[in-house]
Amino acid sequence: MNIVTLRDVAKSFGHVKALDSVSLEVRQGELIALLGPSGCGKTTLLRSVAGLERPDSGLITIRDRDMSMVSPRERPIGMVFQSYALFPNMTVRQNIAFPLEVRRVPRSSVGPRVDEMLHLVRLVEQADRYPHQISGGQAQRCALGRALAPSPDVLLLDEPLSALDALVRVRLRDEIRRVQQLVHTTALYVTHDQSEAMAIADRIAVMNHGRIEQLATPADLYEEPRTEFAATFVGARNVLELPVAGGRVRFGAAFDVSAPVGSNGHALAFFRPEDVVVAHDRVAGQHAMVELKVFLGSSTRLHLRSDLDDVVYRYQADIPSRLAQGIAQGEAVIVAIDPRTVRVFPATDPMTV
Repeated sequence: MNIVTLRDVAKSFGHVKALDSVSLEVRQGELIALLGPSGCGKTTLLRSVAGLERPDSGLITIRDRDMSMVSPRERPIGMVFQSYALFPNMTVRQNIAFPLEVRRVPRSSVGPRVDEMLHLVRLVEQADRYPHQISGGQAQRCALGRALAPSPDVLLLDEPLSALDALVRVRLRDEIRRVQQLVHTTALYVTHDQSEAMAIADRIAVMNHGRIEQLATPADLYEEPRTEFAATFVGARNVLELPVAGGRVRFGAAFDVSAPVGSNGHALAFFRPEDVVVAHDRVAGQHAMVELKVFLGSSTRLHLRSDLDDVVYRYQADIPSRLAQGIAQGEAVIVAIDPRTVRVFPATDPMTV
């Protein structure tokens, strides 16, 4: 069952198209991440569902009810903001109780529901503290409990982790996913962090210039990006501009794949650093030189250089650190890339390789 449906939703700010005929369906209990760079339209889409922005055209429904004339206050949503938006003069308990009191929930029901939320977001010990007396992660958990207290049909999260430090972000990311799955709420989650989207979402909507470029599961998006932008934005990928000859795209002896439809002399080849095989003694492969080694813990990133037909190509390989111990900076190696892991698109604009 679809809880949220968008049909050809458009929104402009002056001459800028923030949303360009966006359509999307969000199923019961699903968390969809809206992923993209600043200005791609993801926050405008979220605010349109919340009723904080009025689309110029198109239709937004929640449980098949047209939201066009429904005020933000009357929509069956809960919202978590980047800035927490907690009331500083209220305790954690009072903040969570607030949306229930606004909806005139009987007082006899408010207390048990607040206690339930305190346990859900693990803030029982902090219940009587004020926002300035708790950490940023606890404040965001309080905001999550407040948003879920009225049992909304849709939970909207607008970059809820961006104000937190890296370690707290990872912990709270996992906590949000745990809570969302436990209560089986439907959620839209805005982020510009692809690792965050990959970890938390059932499906990811990659947005660019007001449109959804691709909607897919994290695994499908990672393995099969369908557009040049999706390939660039999701996952750490090398990108090389290579010539097309005889309907093929070749990177020396490293790989040989079919040219994309519409390529005109050149194509962009995308491949992940972890898909580059590096060795000294391979018979088949492309010669390369290690320009730099960067230790990353369990893996080591090699910055490689290959010279082909008077063109210098630079790219990266991630290999297990135990294997990297036998490779020195400045050393010559041989690389190979499984053609099944290479994605190619027509080259639209010249780029520096």
